[in-house]
Amino acid sequence: MLSEQVIAYCERTDFAYWSEPVNAVTNAAFVIAAAVVWRQTAGLPLARAMAVVLAVIGLGSFLWHTHATRWAGLADVLPILGFILLYLFAATRDFLAVPARWAALALGLFLPYTVLFSWGAGQVVPGLGANAAYFSVAALIVAYGLWLRRTKTGEGLLIGAGILCVSLGFRMADDAVCAVFPIGTHFMWHLLNALMLGWMIHVYCRHMRAVK
Repeated sequence: MLSEQVIAYCERTDFAYWSEPVNAVTNAAFVIAAAVVWRQTAGLPLARAMAVVLAVIGLGSFLWHTHATRWAGLADVLPILGFILLYLFAATRDFLAVPARWAALALGLFLPYTVLFSWGAGQVVPGLGANAAYFSVAALIVAYGLWLRRTKTGEGLLIGAGILCVSLGFRMADDAVCAVFPIGTHFMWHLLNALMLGWMIHVYCRHMRAVK
């Protein structure tokens, strides 16, 4: 049932609307990051779309950490998936300089790649759960970064992958620290993810300005 409520994070102790105040409020970081990069996206339709989706990620995550329902969980993950696909298309087409049809093919391969990666990662580190899918994104960013390693864009991608890995560490630590740190560490996932996604948009915009 989409209306079913769940407790998924350390900070939440009941189903009250504000049971996760820190997790909820820190979603403002996504909106702030979108506002910071907004001016850079002028004249770049895909980058502007990324900035809009970045702000929507904050809204969707806010709904998830206040309503704590299955439908709110979808509102949380779907904008993230949208951003990943949008960036993957833009990066494949513009960073690798391939035709749009090949960039579209990359989108079609993303789901099977993620499923395969998550399965393999789960065999190596049991219990990763949804984190395995996020690690698959980090690995993809690293792959693009290494391909472009002699460029400023490649360096920027590797920095973004590094930030994502650190933020995943905080996401995974949430349950582990709960007994000694009741608000958990999930809020750091929000703050670092907002930084990372804003940085990734900046890297794309900088690349597009340079090639022009």
